[in-house]
Amino acid sequence: MAKEEKKAPKLRFNGYTNDWERKEFGDIVEFYSGLTYKPENIAQSGTLVIRSSNIHNSQYVNADNVYVKNNIVNSEYVKKQDIVVVVRNGSRNLIGKHALLTSIPHNPSVIGAFMTGIRSSDNQFIETLLNTEQFKREINKNLGATINQITTSQFKKMRFHFSKQKENKQIGVLFTYLDNSINLHERKCEELTLIKKSLLQKLFPKEDKIKPEIRYKNFSDAWEQRKVIDLLNQPITDGPHETPNLVEKGIPFISADAIVDNRIDFSRKRGFITKEYDLQCRKKYSPELYDVYLVKSGSTVGKVAIVETTKQFNIWSPLAAMRCKGKTNPYFLYFLFQIKENQNQVKSKASNGTQPNLSMREIEQFNVQIPSLHDEQKKIGEFFKQLNSLITLHQRKLEKLKQLKKFLLQNMFI
Repeated sequence: MAKEEKKAPKLRFNGYTNDWERKEFGDIVEFYSGLTYKPENIAQSGTLVIRSSNIHNSQYVNADNVYVKNNIVNSEYVKKQDIVVVVRNGSRNLIGKHALLTSIPHNPSVIGAFMTGIRSSDNQFIETLLNTEQFKREINKNLGATINQITTSQFKKMRFHFSKQKENKQIGVLFTYLDNSINLHERKCEELTLIKKSLLQKLFPKEDKIKPEIRYKNFSDAWEQRKVIDLLNQPITDGPHETPNLVEKGIPFISADAIVDNRIDFSRKRGFITKEYDLQCRKKYSPELYDVYLVKSGSTVGKVAIVETTKQFNIWSPLAAMRCKGKTNPYFLYFLFQIKENQNQVKSKASNGTQPNLSMREIEQFNVQIPSLHDEQKKIGEFFKQLNSLITLHQRKLEKLKQLKKFLLQNMFI
């Protein structure tokens, strides 16, 4: 028995009850082809050629631009609000990559031979349609066995469901708003990360300096050079050196792969250990709030994290555990290991075997510079803690927006 075809999506704006119609793409949009040009036609200025390398995350990226002489152009010039799509590429995964041109990158501009252009009165809806799983399925269905290419005639014959123009337009506007919000939070994350990187180099002194470039008011004393062990209230330790037996439920057990973006990502835990094995591990090391971890072996050597949870877990041997408890501000220590000079110490001291490796005693002997006053340590630690929280806030909003977009793409189209 044939499966009954859906006539409307699960989720709709109020007021719409009509069935959606299945139509060929060529009946809805206008296509135009790209320009084929020879190396001798490339120029320093003239007509800009939009290529697949200019398309990133559904946006035009102004990088690696190619211009051709105006007098050799015999292709359609792009217009504002056109959609450009990659139709041929060495990688199958890049076929269908696209962008809505919210502005003309250069006047005049054309698309390259491996691209196709799309024009429609519902460009926002069409651009959103190209993000759906339905579009990906149509691409995969039409790709040749050996040539990674979609022809214009194949494109025109692809069939999709469409509603009335008014509903299509509302859907397009909704997803444009979502995309703008996603782009905003992506830019905020990038900007704040760059600010953090810059301030880490200015609020901590460089190797040959005794004071940082920027300081809080009322602090003027020279910083002191110390060994890492001087900042801790106990020697550095780590987890078990044996491979644990993991179980389906129990105590989370983490290793170096759980340290992502200088944070502990418990979703990347190795697995779970039993309460009995956890108690055995705790005879050597028992995690506490504000312990600082440094990855001391493996490809991510040098990554750091700070414990910000009171939930029970334990660690494996690739993580070096540092505890300062009253002797040094823990967040100061956490960010101290992120500055360029101390990351360079990690790289230079790590042994170059099959995998980079640092001993805990080597880490203890690292030379570091610290403020003589604990109050200055605290202010620096608290400042970067707040900056980290702001970055995390935008990252979480970004992730929620992406999840919302994915849900709506699955439920507002057929």
